Parts: sequence; C-alpha cells; structure tokens
Amino acid sequence: MTELDLAIQWQWMYAFGQWALAAMAVWIGFFPKRLVHYPQVVTWLLILYGASEAVLGLCQVYGFSASRHSLYALTGTFYNPGPYSGFLALVFPLCLHECLKRRGGKKTIPYYISLLVLFAILCVLPAGMSRSAWAAALLASGYLCLVHFRSRAVGFIKRYGWLLLVAGVIGSAGLYRWKKDSADGRLFMWKIAAHAVAERPLSGYGWSKVPGAYGQAQEEYFVSGGYTEVEEHVAGSPEYVFNEYLQVALAWGIPVLAVCLLGVGGCLYAGHRHREYGLCGAWVSLLVFAFSSYPLQFPAFVAALFLLASGCAWCSLPAWSRGVRVGMAMLLVAGCAACYRQHGVSHRRVEACREWSKCRMLYQSGAYARAATCYSSLAEDMEWSARFLFEYGHALHKCHRTEESTEVLKRALWVSSDPMILNIIGKNEQELGRYESAEHWLLRSVHRLPGRIYPYFLLANLYAESGFYNREKLEQMVQTVLEKEPKVQSTAVRQMRQKARELLSGKSQEKTKQ
Repeated sequence: MTELDLAIQWQWMYAFGQWALAAMAVWIGFFPKRLVHYPQVVTWLLILYGASEAVLGLCQVYGFSASRHSLYALTGTFYNPGPYSGFLALVFPLCLHECLKRRGGKKTIPYYISLLVLFAILCVLPAGMSRSAWAAALLASGYLCLVHFRSRAVGFIKRYGWLLLVAGVIGSAGLYRWKKDSADGRLFMWKIAAHAVAERPLSGYGWSKVPGAYGQAQEEYFVSGGYTEVEEHVAGSPEYVFNEYLQVALAWGIPVLAVCLLGVGGCLYAGHRHREYGLCGAWVSLLVFAFSSYPLQFPAFVAALFLLASGCAWCSLPAWSRGVRVGMAMLLVAGCAACYRQHGVSHRRVEACREWSKCRMLYQSGAYARAATCYSSLAEDMEWSARFLFEYGHALHKCHRTEESTEVLKRALWVSSDPMILNIIGKNEQELGRYESAEHWLLRSVHRLPGRIYPYFLLANLYAESGFYNREKLEQMVQTVLEKEPKVQSTAVRQMRQKARELLSGKSQEKTKQ
C-alpha cells in the first residue's frame, strides 16, 4: 500500500468521523432512551464490514479478485495478510457471540447471517498465516466460552487445566519454531524499543518520529557491543515496532500509555457488566493482536477501536444525569471539529501524495534534476514521509547538490530508521572531501545494521581515497566485505566483492610501482 492509498483511507475515516460524531451527539442529547440499542448497532456494523472483507478474501484466494500486494495472494482491502487477518480476528468473536446467544431460541435471520460470516472468516483466517491473528481469535473465543458456558468451562479448567497448559506451551513452541527468524526479529524489536522508551519515558518522541528514535536506539545498542549473532542476523530497519503498547509509549510516553490502558480497562468493565460480551471479545482480540502487530497504523482498526470503546462505555449512558449526557454531547461536537480539522490536513496530504506519484516517474527514470525540482515544491507537505525525504535527498545527491542533499536526509533521520540515509550522507561528505565526517556517518550505518555489507564496501572506498588512505583499515574493510555472510545472496553482493578485490589489488600495484 502506497502513502497515497493510506492517506486516502485516513481522509475517508475523518470524513465519516465528522458525520458519525455529529449523529451520536444528537442521539445522546435528544434520544437517550434509544442508547440501549447502540451496542447492537456497533456490533452489526463491524460484522457486516467483516463480512465484506471475508468475501473479498475468498475471491482473492480463488483468483476472482486481485490482492493489494504483488507478493501476497490474500490481503483483503489491506496491503498485507497480517493486518487483514487481525481485522477478521477482531470480527470473529462478534459473530461467535451472536451465534451463541441465539443458540437456544428460535433461529432468526441475524443468527444465520452471523453464522455465515463466522464460517467465511474460518475459511479465510488460516490462509492469512498470521500467528498473532490466530492467537487473538483463539483467546477471544476462550473468553466467550467462559461467559456463555461458565459452569462447564470452570469445571473443565479445574479438571483438565494442566492439559490446557501443556497444550498451550507446546503450541506456542511450535509457532515459534515455525517462523523462528520472524519471532526472534520481533523479540529484538521489542528489546530495542524498550531501550528507546527508557531514554525518554515521560514525553516520548512523537508518533511520526518513532522510527527515527528506534533507529537511534538500535545504533546505540550495537555500538555497546553486547549483542549476539542472532540479533545481528534478525536486525532490520522497521517502520513499526510490532507492539502497539511500546509504540504508544515511544510516541507519547508511559503516562499516556497508562491512561490509555485505564480507559481500555474501564470499557471492558462496563461492557462485561452490561453483558456486551461480543464487544468485550472483540476488545480481547484487538488487545492480543496489538501485542505483536501494528493495527493502529490503519484507519479501519482506529475506527473499530473507537466503535468498540463507545459501544462498551455508552451502554450505561441512559442511567446518567442529563448534565452528564449534555457534557458527552459537547465532547462529541469537539471531536467532530477535530475530525474536520484532520480531514483538511488529510486532504492536503492526499493532494501532495498525488503530485509525488507523478514526480516519482521522473525519479525512477533517472531524471534526477527534474525530480529534485518537482520534489522541492512538495517538501513542506511531505515532511512526514520517510520515503519521500529519502528520494528527495537521493535525487539531490545524484545531482551533486551535496549540501542540500545532506540537509534533507538529516530531516529524514527523524522519521526513518533506514541506514541507507546514513550511507548517502557519508557519500556526500566524501564527495566534499570531508573524510573524517564521511567516516563518522558510514560507521553509524555499520553500527545501525552490522549485518549489511554495503556500508563496509563504502568504507573500503573511503579508505582507498588518496587524501584519506589507510592500508590497515582498507584491508580490514575488504576482508569484511569478502567474508561477511549476507542475508540473501545477490548479484549486488557479488559485484561489491569483486570491486573490493580490485580495489585492494589496485592499491597494492600502486604501492609496488612506487
């Protein structure tokens, strides 16, 4: 999914949010007795949306519809099967609850609709291959079984609790071994994110600056030297930390995270107390999925979170005083105004992304001078996009406008953890003859991702410069390029190794002639 696609989704969410919040304010202010039906409205909105996603997923599986990503056959309206599966896992307990609460009575249309959606999700969810989504759906289903079959469930747990524990441990170990590198990568991301949170626990870094803070923390961790080969192998430059609790703490600090968790706990308590078990089950699924994924990066999940929170909290509104209801209505009006403002921001981002998509054709075709000119007019509205800033800085680098390139790329470091930014800054400094500064930036790239070969190759070129020649360091870098095992063997790696050999042999011949 491109920045344009995501920006359009956010724009639509804020547009609908304006009308939804205004309608809810009117509902609370003038029709308080009807609020008891609001949780059901939320439930069926999510079920019907989940039904459309499940049907689209089935069409993609059987080839009737194209996915949103060239590497995956199943994505729904998302760009990745992970978030798509997570959303289906959120809808799953809502369907299950609607089936279970009607199991003993007369079977009506809502029962059959929820049953059909349940089966559709069951058909698609395994194909998504998302362990986080499977765990979320399973634990949410366990919660619903506890509340719907309380006595039998408690008896079963007392009798076979040890067996469930053993099965859980074996299943968890199996899932871990199944995608070991992926699991190790997430554990490492959480470790680095925790280090970054510890650096600024109260204020955070800001939502858009989380990747930059993560990259800096990873760089400092590898500089310390106390890492393992596994950590070096699985380290990357992620856009998210795959844990929304750590993401929120990084963005806004631990106090904001604590307030958010208290709010979630209050919603769960209110929902469970008023027997809105389906909404609570969806909450359980979302909370579990958020522990090892990044749902808050998508408008669909943010909208679902708001609906779940309002559905659980407002089921008790009719019993509140008129003054409280008026206060809630005023808060909703304020939220409507905030959505209107954000809709305007999103509109500007969409227009900027559309212009960027046209400029990218120049960049991708190698017309860097024209691309840089086009990018310069968009820079103010695209400061939030790491990819845009990288392309802009790289285009300036290709045009040998090194000072401007470095300035843009330094801004990109605030919103990105990509070590290629450091590599290009280092090449800019080398081009300007500032060799010590170039060495500093390239060593930063090495420390940010020690498993990458490219920065060692750039350092070898730097140490081969006549104005900064260092035979010992050159030999060390060439040896590293030749011996370090890359994650994936490629033509680029073979070419770098060949050039590194030629670089060393060329310097040896020069020394012999002298």
